[in-house]
Amino acid sequence: MEYLDIYNEEGEFLRSEERGIVHKEALWHKTVHCWLYDNEGNVYFQIRTDKQKLYTTASGHVLAGETVPVAFGREIKEEIGYEIDYTKAKLIDVVKFIMDREEGDGSFFRDRAFANVYACLFTGSMNEFDFDESELAGIVKINAKDTLEVLKKEEGVLPAQKCAKENGSIVVTDTTISFEDFLVNKGENAIGKYGTVLEFIIKEIDN
Repeated sequence: MEYLDIYNEEGEFLRSEERGIVHKEALWHKTVHCWLYDNEGNVYFQIRTDKQKLYTTASGHVLAGETVPVAFGREIKEEIGYEIDYTKAKLIDVVKFIMDREEGDGSFFRDRAFANVYACLFTGSMNEFDFDESELAGIVKINAKDTLEVLKKEEGVLPAQKCAKENGSIVVTDTTISFEDFLVNKGENAIGKYGTVLEFIIKEIDN
């Protein structure tokens, strides 16, 4: 059973609670949005198997008693199978996230999260990734500056590299990504969702 630390809306710790209750009762908790980028100016997006859309490099809940940087390293390891030095991850922003969703059985999933957005330099190879195909359809590497421009214009196509699994092995191929390929939920826009991250990464690379 997974437990999360819960907080009031001002971010003050209250207690720990079981994950299902956290979302049933709309309790505030912490999540981590993990981003990897490289020295060539590329940013890494995962392709969600269920959505077939591009999202964070990895993301998930911060567990009870866990620090956010440790959660960063754990989520990267769990979702894309890479051991990152999470102590080098840098905080970009903390965003209050609110979402209520009706499930197929008529129940409601209520999310109240402090989303901790972190980025870390990645110096490895896409061939080193190892992900669960039931969760991820692959990982895409695209230029951060070019991606930012496409999201601003809300149109365009980008050259990219994609790693996917074939017969259990990672295969890297050239591909293209369009504006419509990015995951954007109802009530969001692409530049609002990803712009701050891309701007941070561009500054890090330029420095």
